[in-house]
Amino acid sequence: MKVRAHMSMLFHLDKCIGCHTCSIACKNLWTDRKGAEYMWWNNVETRPGTGYPTGWEDQTRFKGGWEHKNGHLDLRLHSRTQGLLRLFFNPALPSLDDYYEPFTFRYSDLFTAPEGEDQPTAVPVSMITGEPMTPEAGPNWDDDLSGSPLYARNDPNLGGVDPEVQAQLEETLGVVFQYLPRICNHCLNPACVAACPSGAIYKRAEDGVVLVNENKCKAWRMCVAACPYKKVYYNWATGKSEKCILCFPRLETGQAPACAHSCVGRIRYMGVLLYDADRIPEAAMVPDERLVESQLSIILDPFDPEVIAAAKAEGLDDGWIKAAQNSPIYKFVKVWRLALPLHPEYRTLAMMFYVPPLSPVVSTLEKALRSPRADGSLVRLDLPETDLDFEVFADLEKARMPIRYLANLFAAGNEALVLPVLKKMLAVRILKRQESLEGRVTEKALKVLKEAGLTLEDAEAIYRLTTLPTVEERFVLPPYHREMAAEVWKDPLAHKGEVGLGYIQPPLRGE
Repeated sequence: MKVRAHMSMLFHLDKCIGCHTCSIACKNLWTDRKGAEYMWWNNVETRPGTGYPTGWEDQTRFKGGWEHKNGHLDLRLHSRTQGLLRLFFNPALPSLDDYYEPFTFRYSDLFTAPEGEDQPTAVPVSMITGEPMTPEAGPNWDDDLSGSPLYARNDPNLGGVDPEVQAQLEETLGVVFQYLPRICNHCLNPACVAACPSGAIYKRAEDGVVLVNENKCKAWRMCVAACPYKKVYYNWATGKSEKCILCFPRLETGQAPACAHSCVGRIRYMGVLLYDADRIPEAAMVPDERLVESQLSIILDPFDPEVIAAAKAEGLDDGWIKAAQNSPIYKFVKVWRLALPLHPEYRTLAMMFYVPPLSPVVSTLEKALRSPRADGSLVRLDLPETDLDFEVFADLEKARMPIRYLANLFAAGNEALVLPVLKKMLAVRILKRQESLEGRVTEKALKVLKEAGLTLEDAEAIYRLTTLPTVEERFVLPPYHREMAAEVWKDPLAHKGEVGLGYIQPPLRGE
């Protein structure tokens, strides 16, 4: 057993309001440079939808992630021989149209326009060529357009969802949406690291953060294609790849990443997970329906004396072990089993986890009512007059977001993993709602808790950490002791004067 520590983030999708504050915080801090205009290390997608870059989940086109074939894992992108032959031509790369051509406005037009009867306007110009252009896409071009046929119907996660359920879903998408925030998943088995010919991408052993050494990067861009989440970007100005660094300079000083710190909905949690590095290959080589359970099995119990002893033998100190024991990620992922990874079928063992959305719960008619309209059918929503919560708990297929859709997103299509999560969340909601209405814990609420596999203590703890957490409870960060590491290789006082935001030595094309 080789115990390693990993910094992980959790996204509680029931609380996301789609405000994009996280994206702007990241953008202002890390990617406001030339060549990084189109980079959104953090973005928030409206779902169902095609995401950013457009259609990133279509691995038949982009060839991201891994395949389990003949008893071993292979990159979907290419073999070693194919990688050598494609060094100068990579057909699986996203094009600029899949992102968008960065643009700004020629604000001087507002001051230099000749006098006239019309209000002068600033002409949009490309930030790459400087020429006037007509914007046709953007980082959130489909924001809040989940009801549109252009975006929602092209979501690959709708595959396998019953047509009648899809028709019902389209009726509700005109007024309510699901949001999906995404950052680099800092995977345990990252395809970007395996695909890089120059070895520029690496995974830090101390906290699992995946980083790019821009001094080694030769702009082959295999990492961009190999990442199934399309969270590695190419800087066209410097000729280097760039990606989310999990704000490791902030982590090393005891601060949460900018996206998590600025989150208005307080949907993000940060903490340490201990895992067995020796079992990573076997965890990724199981059938799709077992991938989630296999990944969770290598996450270790930080209270187990054997795990603690093995962790100390690997160099983890008491501060990291204590942080793992208090980690909110461990509680959500392993103790309560409420959180799942995004697209586990990519076999990268993503270490960012999601609590699937439950709100709002709406029950629907099983039979569509036909309408004389030219566009086909109209689906009417049927709301029971009483006991809506208990009605939905008994039949979660009536939930607004189809179980099949959520399973395609978070469980490689295994609906049996998503149903218990939603039942637990709904059971806690029923408990607190009954307490509010009746002034006490009712027998009906206790019965629902039991059916969901929760005790009253578990439900109270979930409620507390979901709705009333303090900053210290949301972000449990370990002591990095970076000052001790600096003493090994240089004068700490000299090092102190060199740290901060920005480049000491800017990356240059061709170096």
